[in-house]
Amino acid sequence: MQAGQLFARGHRQAEIVRRLRVSRPTAHRWYQVWRRRGAVGLKGAGRAGRKPRLDGRALQRLQAALLRGPLAWGYSTHLWTLERVAQVIRKVCQVHYHPRHVGRVLRRLGWSRQRPARRARERNEAAIQRWVRYRWPQVKKTPSA
Repeated sequence: MQAGQLFARGHRQAEIVRRLRVSRPTAHRWYQVWRRRGAVGLKGAGRAGRKPRLDGRALQRLQAALLRGPLAWGYSTHLWTLERVAQVIRKVCQVHYHPRHVGRVLRRLGWSRQRPARRARERNEAAIQRWVRYRWPQVKKTPSA
């Protein structure tokens, strides 16, 4: 659409290439479309590439399934992995995704990659706080005066 506005103002294709950082053939194709059909022709480009295999409804079903948690799907931990999510997608939506591509689906849902904090089960928070407050100042190295 920016190219169409610039063509309407009399800018040349070379200027479009520089300003919009596109290739010369792309600018030429846009110019031909703009000459034949105007800005309306440029507007109808549509999405590039293959359509997603999961539509809006399927994504909603997947979101609800994932929010139930891994334990509800028979997994032994509270951790979602890409392999696990791929299996849930297959069960809920009947669509096969390779685990390496599941991240894209999760990003569409607004999910981000997170890792659980590694902490010992025997961790004693009170003892840690005492150590930090009393012992750490004694053993901490300080610069010489």
